[in-house]
Amino acid sequence: MTDVTGADDVLHTLFRSDQGGHEQVVLCQDRATGLRAVIAIHSTALGPALGGTRFYPYATEAEAVADALNLSRGMSYKNAMAGLDHGGGKAVIIGDPETIKTEELLLAYGRFVASLGGRYVTACDVGTYVADMDVVARTCQWTTGRSPENGGAGDSSVLTAFGVFQGMRASAQHLWGDPTLRGRKVGVAGVGKVGRHLVGHLLSDGAEVVITDVREESVRTITDLHPEVAVAADTEALIRTEGLDIYAPCALGGALNDTSVPVLTAKVVCGAANNQLAHPGVEKDLADRAILYAPDYVVNAGGVIQVADELHGFDFDRCKAKASKIFDTTLAIFARAKEDGIPPAAAADRIAEQRMAEARQH
Repeated sequence: MTDVTGADDVLHTLFRSDQGGHEQVVLCQDRATGLRAVIAIHSTALGPALGGTRFYPYATEAEAVADALNLSRGMSYKNAMAGLDHGGGKAVIIGDPETIKTEELLLAYGRFVASLGGRYVTACDVGTYVADMDVVARTCQWTTGRSPENGGAGDSSVLTAFGVFQGMRASAQHLWGDPTLRGRKVGVAGVGKVGRHLVGHLLSDGAEVVITDVREESVRTITDLHPEVAVAADTEALIRTEGLDIYAPCALGGALNDTSVPVLTAKVVCGAANNQLAHPGVEKDLADRAILYAPDYVVNAGGVIQVADELHGFDFDRCKAKASKIFDTTLAIFARAKEDGIPPAAAADRIAEQRMAEARQH
């Protein structure tokens, strides 16, 4: 990758002990196809790093590096809390997938992943789909999230949404003493691959649902199928909705920040988006407002559970049973938070770090 001006400060975090450290970061460029990518391996303490490939038009290469670092670290914690024998990794491809994604570019990307010899296993993420992973798999055996026709598990958003739903049920159990969402008003910000399935679970359980999305077609897909679903003008309007019980951020990260948290009307935040906390300290702001936060990397682990299972011969029922345990894991985090007198996000980190530390000692 050429001209990574501005990335020096970001790369410096690799070697800072207080950041958890990253084992390896690979900057990839293939001039023939226009590929520019970053592969970040945070930890292999529990096993090969596993995490998806995000295809996104980052404003700068430094921004892409920063995202890869944050996402890969999050995958280490997510995989640890999901009980998987995998460490954390993530890749980002720089560019607009609508305009530069080609078969040749994906094949070139697969060759870079393959060059790591299995230290990193890739899958889908924002901007990449099952069909893309089928292409990547042609040059890289360490690819998951493929289509059933190509030996894969298919769309991982199905179990991601199911896991978030289990996290919501656990949140309801903890806060209101009953795991049902019947009669609760739930706001879903982002009704793409995951949010669409989540809305279905919520309606089936009797919840009242309000949605928003920057893509009008995504909103229309939901309302055509479920005319009873209400639509908010935008995310700001959604989080201010009167009588909202649960807020589910299901788009990009940073949804919980200094602007949104003070005006949240919901008593629970539980959604599919990664890296929802915009910066350290937001978890305390939520706790100070008595808003229960279900840690994102815990409740959205259904997808990684699914793609991890693909490596061993995919079995949907086995995966769904494992994703169901997100309910118990979320309750355990709330209990640990109460016991230690800390926010749930900090409690989840402690549990994940303990598992990784124990693995390093063996």
